Amino acid sequence: MSENFNLETIDRTFTNYKKGQMFDGVVVIKRQDGVIFNIGGKNDAFIPRDDFDDYESLKIGDRFKVIITNKKNEEGMIEVSKRLADDKTLATQNAQKLKLGSNFSFVVTGNQNGGLVSKMGEYEIFIPADEIFATTPRDIRKLVGKQFDATVTEINRDEKRIIASIKLLATQIQERNENLFWNSIFINKIVKGKVKKILPYGAFVEVDGIDCFLHISNISHKRIENPGEVIKEGEEYTFKVIELDRTNKKVALSLKALQESPKTIAIRELEVGGTYSGTVVKILKFGAIIKLDNGASGLLHISNATEDKQKQIYEIVKLDQKVEVIVLDKDETEERVSFALAEQSKST
Repeated sequence: MSENFNLETIDRTFTNYKKGQMFDGVVVIKRQDGVIFNIGGKNDAFIPRDDFDDYESLKIGDRFKVIITNKKNEEGMIEVSKRLADDKTLATQNAQKLKLGSNFSFVVTGNQNGGLVSKMGEYEIFIPADEIFATTPRDIRKLVGKQFDATVTEINRDEKRIIASIKLLATQIQERNENLFWNSIFINKIVKGKVKKILPYGAFVEVDGIDCFLHISNISHKRIENPGEVIKEGEEYTFKVIELDRTNKKVALSLKALQESPKTIAIRELEVGGTYSGTVVKILKFGAIIKLDNGASGLLHISNATEDKQKQIYEIVKLDQKVEVIVLDKDETEERVSFALAEQSKST
C-alpha cells in the first residue's frame, strides 16, 4: 500500500469519524515512527511508535482495537491509539464484573443534574447529589478531576449505566472502623492519633477514624497555658489510653503518660547513700517532705530524723528550712524516695 494519500479523499472518508470512537483494525505498514493501521475498507489511520510497549514485536497483520485520538495529522491521516483502546476494554471488563454492593474507584469527569458523572470503559457512572457526601458541597464542580471510592446501588447492563453512592460506602467504612476500634481498644493501649482540633482546655484526636479527647493536664509534665505550646493541628503523635467509656463512646488519651516525668529523671540522678541539700516543703504527723535542689522530693520519716522517740518532727525541722539529707532508698517507678537527716542537720 502506498504511503502517499489524497487529503481531499481522506477528509471525505473521515468526516463521520469522531474523537474517542473505537474501531477494530489491522496493521498494514510498519514504519520507523509508527504503523499504518486499516480500520475498514480503504480507511487507514496512524499509530505513533510510542503508543506500543513492545514495538519491535509488532507485525504486519496484527489485529486489535484502537481509539481515535486526532482526526488528522500532518499526513492527513487520523491518529489512533491502541493503548487507550486496551485501557477502555479493560475498564469495561471491570465494570461488567461489578455487582450491587461492589466497591470501586473513579475520577469525576463532570456534573449532571446536581450529581457527579464519570466513565468506566463503555459504562456511564452517576452519583446522585444526595449520595455524594453527608453534606453536599455548594459547588460540586470543584470535585471534577478528583478520585473517590463508591459502592454500586444500581446497574443497567443494557444501557451500560451504573448508579453509585460515595456516602453509603463512607458510612459502611465508618461503621466497620468503629466496630474494629471498640473491639480492640483497652486501657494503657499505645495508639497513634492525629490532632483534629485544639481547644483552650485540650484537643480532639482522631484514632483509627474515632474522635478521642486529650485534656490539657495530660499533655505535658510542665505547666502549659495552651495545648498549642506542645501539639499542632494536623500532626500525628503517639498516645496512651488512660480512660475508656464504651457505653458513652468516650476515650481519654494522654501524651504525658508516655513521657518520662522530671521527677523520675531527678530521682534517677540520686545515689543511695549520697548526701544532698534540700528544703522542708511540708510537715506531716510522722515526718516531713523534703524537696532536693535537683527537683526530687521524698519523705524524711521522724524515725530517720532523730533517735529520741519523744520528739515531734516539728521540733527537729521547720517549714522552709534548708537541710542536708541522706538517700536511704529510692523507687523510680513509684517515684518514691526516703531520706535520713544528715548529722550536721541534726546538730543545727
